[in-house]
Amino acid sequence: MCPQAAASAAGGRRAASRALGAHNVCRLLTRRAHGFYARDAGVAHRKNLGLLRKIICQESTKFKNVWTTHSASPIAYERGRIYLDNYQCCISSIAQEPRILYQKPKCSKSEKIEDALLLECPLGEMLPSPSDYKSSLIVLTVQNWLLRLSADSGEILEKIYLAGSCCKFRYLSWDTPQEVMVVKSAQNKLPAAARQAGIQQSVLFCLAVFQVLPLSFIGMLEINKKIFGNSVTDVAISNGILIVMYNMGLVRLYNFQAILEQFMEQPLDLGREFNWNGQVGVVGKYPFGVPCNIKITDTPPLLFEASSLENAFQIGGYPWHYIITPNKKKHKGIFHICSLKDNALAKNGIQDMKCCSLEPDWIYFHPDMSGRIIHVGPNLIKVLKLKEVKDNTDQMEIAEDFRIVANRENCVNNAVTVTASGRVVKKRFNLLDDDPEQETFKIVDYEDELDLLSTVAVTQIGADGKAHLDFHCNENGILLKSIPLLESWDVTYSHEVYFDKDLVLHIEQKPNRRFSCYVYQMVCDTAKDDECSSHEKTERVFCKKGGRIFEYI
Repeated sequence: MCPQAAASAAGGRRAASRALGAHNVCRLLTRRAHGFYARDAGVAHRKNLGLLRKIICQESTKFKNVWTTHSASPIAYERGRIYLDNYQCCISSIAQEPRILYQKPKCSKSEKIEDALLLECPLGEMLPSPSDYKSSLIVLTVQNWLLRLSADSGEILEKIYLAGSCCKFRYLSWDTPQEVMVVKSAQNKLPAAARQAGIQQSVLFCLAVFQVLPLSFIGMLEINKKIFGNSVTDVAISNGILIVMYNMGLVRLYNFQAILEQFMEQPLDLGREFNWNGQVGVVGKYPFGVPCNIKITDTPPLLFEASSLENAFQIGGYPWHYIITPNKKKHKGIFHICSLKDNALAKNGIQDMKCCSLEPDWIYFHPDMSGRIIHVGPNLIKVLKLKEVKDNTDQMEIAEDFRIVANRENCVNNAVTVTASGRVVKKRFNLLDDDPEQETFKIVDYEDELDLLSTVAVTQIGADGKAHLDFHCNENGILLKSIPLLESWDVTYSHEVYFDKDLVLHIEQKPNRRFSCYVYQMVCDTAKDDECSSHEKTERVFCKKGGRIFEYI
């Protein structure tokens, strides 16, 4: 080949290589934009969670009760941290032995914490303070202080004073998780003497809304009965919607963003001096607090309203649907699934398990964002899905995706029995569907990081109750793992069970405000004997740390 031809061929190869490289870069950028970059931390994290799921579900993996503690006050759990003594004590649940992260002196009644939310650092954002990049706890005190505490040390990072004695703030919730927070007051009720004297109270609730990390004030509004009516019983803000509930079962939805744009008098910044109606003070500081800068002077445009028994109302699915119970007591336990677009009842949209039980069945949209619906009864869990009706794409129907059934193979409930002597005995009553002597579902939850559906089923004969935590495939409901809980489960007590990756936590409330916390951790053991399922094979040790007694193996 002549030099000119060789040079031409080499140039062509380089051009083709550049074109191919540019094409690959475009493909890489496109895949990266959709989250498909092989070396991305998110991909590695998903692979690690997939491996963890396989390890958890394999037969040799056990969950061992590593330690237990008790308390005279409520116990709370948030992301690997156990809070006791009204959030004054924080214990790590990661170590096999209890490790106290911090222990603060006992607080006075005026410093009591009413509610708390865990605040985690957002990804991909520049934050003003190094402490913002670590987990923190937003707490609301009885004296209307909003505090941001370090989740690991309990140190106060920020303080905001909300208001004086005009309203008592009691509840924290998310409008948008980890982005917008709502602080709600208790319902304002006049004392009986004030009512008899003819004093009127028009403000029913106060709501303060904050952007988090960095913490900034969006606005405060009042729910006034002159605007919303006399029969308001509760109010909430969720996903940009103001939800107002009434005592006759009515639920009304309003666009909160539209309310901000129409009724906000003045935006306010925390820490800035401001003159509000002749009163000068610093926003968020004592005694000025945060003013009510959203004055609703007229009824906002109504987005949607529905009537449902006990104000039970949920929105979800795709396309959007809502779930209600017809507003009559005889319809309790009957759920209607309707289109949000035109209120049309979906085909097979009336769900009724026809169960006879002390505790009612419950239904909700699946938290995995699949648009499915979970319906839980005493001995049956149905996962439902929305799909288009054949030959009618405008209508949706409810179809069963899969079901999980309680193990009641050994349960015999014959109305007529025959004794050994041949005498026929008729029962005067039948067992309830949630009778403690039959295996009954008590808790259903979803572990989003491992994509597992978890259930707690309980059988109690006499004073001894046995419970087990089961993991099911979220796609088809197949049982993948069953974990026995060693402690006795009394169905008359209040229970919470948390499954957080390689940790299982059981919090129990007994009579007379006695609380217990049982911590289980994953262990991989190929030995044939199962040392994790029997108290008799393990020696338990009692130790005292930070003035608290722990029981561990």
